[in-house]
Amino acid sequence: MAVTIRDVARQAQVSVSTVSRALSAPGLVKETTRQRVLDVVAGLGYQPNRAARSLITGRTGNLAVVVPDLLNPFFPSVLRGVQTKAGEAGTSVFFCDSREDPETEAELVRTMASQVDGVVLCASLLSDETIVDLAAVTPLVLINRIVPGVSSVLMDSASGMDQVVAHLESLGHKDYVYLGGPAAAWSNNRRMQGLGGRAQLLGSFDPNFDGGYAAAEQALRTGATAFIAYNDLIALGALAYLAEHDVKVPEQISVTGFDDILYAAMCSPALTTVHMPTEAAGEVAVDLLATLLEGGPAEHRELPTTLVIRASTARAHSSS
Repeated sequence: MAVTIRDVARQAQVSVSTVSRALSAPGLVKETTRQRVLDVVAGLGYQPNRAARSLITGRTGNLAVVVPDLLNPFFPSVLRGVQTKAGEAGTSVFFCDSREDPETEAELVRTMASQVDGVVLCASLLSDETIVDLAAVTPLVLINRIVPGVSSVLMDSASGMDQVVAHLESLGHKDYVYLGGPAAAWSNNRRMQGLGGRAQLLGSFDPNFDGGYAAAEQALRTGATAFIAYNDLIALGALAYLAEHDVKVPEQISVTGFDDILYAAMCSPALTTVHMPTEAAGEVAVDLLATLLEGGPAEHRELPTTLVIRASTARAHSSS
């Protein structure tokens, strides 16, 4: 038969309520008593009933993560970080895909609010006002978005873009074009800040392979010697277009991406891109959510990005 909380209380010689507090609110129990209870729990192999524990603590033991597109290989790494950190705390994770629709995104948060202890919202397309409203409904942490008064973790894409431009300038490039992402995407605006007006702007384009393919057709007409893509998927689409039209990369045109997804190192030529610490961002988001659940203040953390130089960039052909 399954071990019950009463079995633990009997062997530890404490009340059932003391066992509950030792497991759910250790600060309310003497350390010696708590340790005795934990020793008995380990010895008996007791597994707390989550539903019963939620009645005592008011917590579900669950959290939710909402991403705009699960098909985008950028997000699984974020999810891995969230799940790893949550798993260490014995918390379950629900994953939701908003399909890049702001209304769906907001509805998912509101729907999940009663089923989870908090929500991690990735690359949100919502307005600041809506995000603030949602943060009043449930503890909320943003990834790659800053809204005053709401906890967030940011991967410094502005700095990453500055590194891209500095790399291209070191190779003698003077004319480069930015293949922009969705106009409503906060991260797109952040990357444009990093460009600082140093590139021609094209787009917005869908942040996927097809979007990159279409972007490259337009970018070729500009006479630029380098294409700077909003993300790696757009860069991969651009590489495919250039290959089909016998434009050599990097001999004729250099191409850079952003995110450093798995395929960036596997394509030909391998893609120069900005590495985003996605898994670490997921872990930090869970830490920030834990702080909110303990009554702490909203916090902001920023993680550095790093340029990864591969074979898709070379000296500008006009300077050779």
